[in-house]
Amino acid sequence: MTDVSLIDRLLDVIEGDIVPKTAEGVTHGNKLFGAAILRKDDRSLVIAETNNETENPLWHGEVHCLKRFYEMPKADRPDTRDCLFIATHEPCSLCLSAITWTGFDNFYYLFSHEDSRDSFAIPHDLKILKEVFTLGPGGYNAENAYWKSFSIRRLARALPDADRERLESRIAGISRRYDSLSAVYQDGKTDNDIPLN
Repeated sequence: MTDVSLIDRLLDVIEGDIVPKTAEGVTHGNKLFGAAILRKDDRSLVIAETNNETENPLWHGEVHCLKRFYEMPKADRPDTRDCLFIATHEPCSLCLSAITWTGFDNFYYLFSHEDSRDSFAIPHDLKILKEVFTLGPGGYNAENAYWKSFSIRRLARALPDADRERLESRIAGISRRYDSLSAVYQDGKTDNDIPLN
Protein backbone atom coordinates (compact mmCIF):
# COMPACT_ATOMS: atom_id res chain seq x y z
CA MET A 1 0.00 0.00 0.00
CA THR A 2 1.33 3.41 -0.95
CA ASP A 3 1.99 5.80 1.91
CA VAL A 4 -0.13 8.90 1.17
CA SER A 5 1.77 10.98 3.72
CA LEU A 6 5.04 10.18 1.94
CA ILE A 7 3.68 11.37 -1.41
CA ASP A 8 2.39 14.55 0.22
CA ARG A 9 5.81 15.14 1.80
CA LEU A 10 7.61 14.59 -1.51
CA LEU A 11 5.29 17.07 -3.21
CA ASP A 12 5.77 19.54 -0.31
CA VAL A 13 9.52 19.41 -0.84
CA ILE A 14 9.20 19.86 -4.59
CA GLU A 15 6.84 22.83 -4.17
CA GLY A 16 8.43 24.50 -1.17
CA ASP A 17 12.13 23.71 -1.39
CA ILE A 18 13.05 22.81 -4.98
CA VAL A 19 10.76 25.04 -7.08
CA PRO A 20 11.95 28.33 -5.51
CA LYS A 21 15.59 27.43 -6.22
CA THR A 22 14.68 26.31 -9.72
CA ALA A 23 12.74 29.50 -10.42
CA GLU A 24 15.86 31.49 -9.55
CA GLY A 25 18.08 29.14 -11.56
CA VAL A 26 16.10 29.38 -14.79
CA THR A 27 16.38 33.18 -14.69
CA HIS A 28 20.15 32.61 -15.02
CA GLY A 29 19.77 30.22 -17.98
CA ASN A 30 19.70 26.87 -16.16
CA LYS A 31 17.33 24.00 -16.93
CA LEU A 32 14.39 23.27 -14.66
CA PHE A 33 15.63 20.05 -13.05
CA GLY A 34 16.04 19.86 -9.27
CA ALA A 35 16.58 17.38 -6.47
CA ALA A 36 16.44 17.00 -2.71
CA ILE A 37 17.60 14.61 -0.02
CA LEU A 38 15.44 13.76 3.00
CA ARG A 39 16.11 11.68 6.09
CA LYS A 40 14.13 8.43 5.98
CA ASP A 41 13.30 8.40 9.68
CA ASP A 42 11.53 11.76 10.00
CA ARG A 43 11.45 12.91 6.35
CA SER A 44 13.22 16.14 7.28
CA LEU A 45 15.01 18.02 4.55
CA VAL A 46 18.77 17.56 4.39
CA ILE A 47 19.35 19.62 1.24
CA ALA A 48 17.54 20.81 -1.88
CA GLU A 49 19.22 22.06 -5.04
CA THR A 50 18.60 22.79 -8.67
CA ASN A 51 20.37 22.60 -11.99
CA ASN A 52 23.52 24.72 -12.24
CA GLU A 53 24.72 23.88 -15.77
CA THR A 54 25.65 27.49 -16.50
CA GLU A 55 28.49 27.03 -14.00
CA ASN A 56 29.38 23.51 -15.15
CA PRO A 57 27.46 21.35 -17.66
CA LEU A 58 27.81 18.40 -15.27
CA TRP A 59 25.83 20.16 -12.52
CA HIS A 60 22.49 18.62 -13.39
CA GLY A 61 19.93 19.06 -10.60
CA GLU A 62 20.70 15.68 -9.03
CA VAL A 63 24.48 15.91 -9.41
CA HIS A 64 24.55 19.48 -8.11
CA CYS A 65 22.47 18.38 -5.11
CA LEU A 66 24.94 15.55 -4.45
CA LYS A 67 27.89 17.93 -4.83
CA ARG A 68 26.39 20.27 -2.21
CA PHE A 69 25.48 17.28 0.01
CA TYR A 70 29.13 16.17 0.07
CA GLU A 71 30.27 19.72 0.81
CA MET A 72 28.37 19.50 4.11
CA PRO A 73 30.47 18.69 7.19
CA LYS A 74 30.59 14.92 7.60
CA ALA A 75 29.08 15.19 11.08
CA ASP A 76 25.98 16.87 9.62
CA ARG A 77 25.65 14.56 6.64
CA PRO A 78 23.56 11.41 7.11
CA ASP A 79 24.51 8.14 5.47
CA THR A 80 22.90 7.90 2.04
CA ARG A 81 21.29 4.57 3.01
CA ASP A 82 19.34 6.53 5.64
CA CYS A 83 18.00 8.99 3.08
CA LEU A 84 15.34 9.40 0.43
CA PHE A 85 16.42 10.95 -2.87
CA ILE A 86 13.90 13.07 -4.79
CA ALA A 87 14.35 14.18 -8.39
CA THR A 88 11.83 16.48 -10.02
CA HIS A 89 12.45 14.72 -13.33
CA GLU A 90 13.40 11.12 -14.02
CA PRO A 91 17.20 11.07 -13.78
CA CYS A 92 19.28 10.95 -16.93
CA SER A 93 22.10 8.44 -17.37
CA LEU A 94 24.63 10.78 -15.69
CA CYS A 95 22.39 11.30 -12.68
CA LEU A 96 21.40 7.61 -12.45
CA SER A 97 25.10 6.80 -12.18
CA ALA A 98 25.71 9.54 -9.61
CA ILE A 99 22.84 8.28 -7.43
CA THR A 100 24.26 4.76 -7.71
CA TRP A 101 27.88 5.71 -6.98
CA THR A 102 26.85 7.67 -3.87
CA GLY A 103 25.06 4.69 -2.33
CA PHE A 104 21.40 5.69 -2.31
CA ASP A 105 19.06 2.70 -2.29
CA ASN A 106 16.10 4.64 -3.71
CA PHE A 107 14.92 7.62 -5.68
CA TYR A 108 11.55 9.19 -6.41
CA TYR A 109 10.74 11.37 -9.41
CA LEU A 110 7.72 13.35 -10.61
CA PHE A 111 8.18 13.91 -14.35
CA SER A 112 9.24 11.09 -16.70
CA HIS A 113 11.85 11.15 -19.47
CA GLU A 114 8.95 11.44 -21.90
CA ASP A 115 7.65 14.48 -19.98
CA SER A 116 11.10 16.08 -20.26
CA ARG A 117 11.03 15.52 -24.01
CA ASP A 118 7.38 16.28 -24.75
CA SER A 119 6.32 18.86 -22.16
CA PHE A 120 9.61 20.64 -21.52
CA ALA A 121 11.33 20.34 -24.94
CA ILE A 122 14.45 18.74 -23.42
CA PRO A 123 14.90 15.46 -25.33
CA HIS A 124 18.50 14.68 -24.38
CA ASP A 125 17.82 12.01 -21.72
CA LEU A 126 16.05 9.68 -24.14
CA LYS A 127 18.37 10.55 -27.03
CA ILE A 128 21.46 9.69 -24.95
CA LEU A 129 19.93 6.42 -23.75
CA LYS A 130 19.25 5.52 -27.39
CA GLU A 131 22.37 6.88 -29.09
CA VAL A 132 25.04 6.18 -26.48
CA PHE A 133 23.64 3.14 -24.72
CA THR A 134 21.38 1.79 -27.52
CA LEU A 135 18.49 1.49 -25.11
CA GLY A 136 14.88 2.43 -25.77
CA PRO A 137 12.67 4.64 -23.59
CA GLY A 138 13.07 3.90 -19.90
CA GLY A 139 16.33 2.16 -20.76
CA TYR A 140 17.39 1.21 -17.26
CA ASN A 141 16.28 -1.27 -14.63
CA ALA A 142 13.89 0.60 -12.33
CA GLU A 143 14.70 -1.92 -9.58
CA ASN A 144 18.17 -3.43 -9.36
CA ALA A 145 20.87 -4.54 -6.93
CA TYR A 146 21.67 -0.90 -6.06
CA TRP A 147 18.33 0.90 -5.77
CA LYS A 148 14.62 0.93 -6.43
CA SER A 149 12.99 3.86 -8.22
CA PHE A 150 9.46 5.18 -7.86
CA SER A 151 7.34 7.39 -10.09
CA ILE A 152 5.39 9.71 -7.80
CA ARG A 153 2.62 9.90 -10.42
CA ARG A 154 2.31 6.10 -10.60
CA LEU A 155 2.23 5.86 -6.81
CA ALA A 156 -0.56 8.45 -6.68
CA ARG A 157 -2.54 6.65 -9.41
CA ALA A 158 -2.57 3.46 -7.31
CA LEU A 159 -4.37 5.12 -4.39
CA PRO A 160 -8.08 5.03 -3.54
CA ASP A 161 -10.14 7.61 -5.44
CA ALA A 162 -10.25 10.43 -2.87
CA ASP A 163 -6.50 10.41 -2.22
CA ARG A 164 -5.69 9.85 -5.90
CA GLU A 165 -7.85 12.77 -7.03
CA ARG A 166 -6.44 15.13 -4.39
CA LEU A 167 -2.84 14.22 -5.21
CA GLU A 168 -3.40 14.34 -8.96
CA SER A 169 -4.80 17.85 -8.47
CA ARG A 170 -1.64 18.83 -6.55
CA ILE A 171 0.53 17.31 -9.26
CA ALA A 172 -1.41 19.22 -11.94
CA GLY A 173 -0.68 22.46 -10.05
CA ILE A 174 3.02 21.63 -9.84
CA SER A 175 2.99 20.74 -13.54
CA ARG A 176 1.56 24.17 -14.39
CA ARG A 177 4.35 25.79 -12.37
CA TYR A 178 6.94 23.75 -14.26
CA ASP A 179 5.31 24.72 -17.57
CA SER A 180 5.92 28.37 -16.61
CA LEU A 181 9.52 27.64 -15.62
CA SER A 182 10.04 25.78 -18.89
CA ALA A 183 8.82 28.79 -20.86
CA VAL A 184 11.36 31.00 -19.06
CA TYR A 185 14.16 28.52 -19.78
CA GLN A 186 13.18 28.03 -23.44
CA ASP A 187 12.95 31.80 -24.02
CA GLY A 188 16.47 32.38 -22.69
CA LYS A 189 18.39 29.23 -23.55
CA THR A 190 20.09 30.67 -26.62
CA ASP A 191 21.94 33.03 -24.29
CA ASN A 192 23.43 30.31 -22.08
CA ASP A 193 26.63 28.29 -22.58
CA ILE A 194 25.16 24.82 -21.95
CA PRO A 195 26.34 22.40 -24.69
CA LEU A 196 23.07 20.41 -24.75
CA ASN A 197 20.57 23.15 -24.05
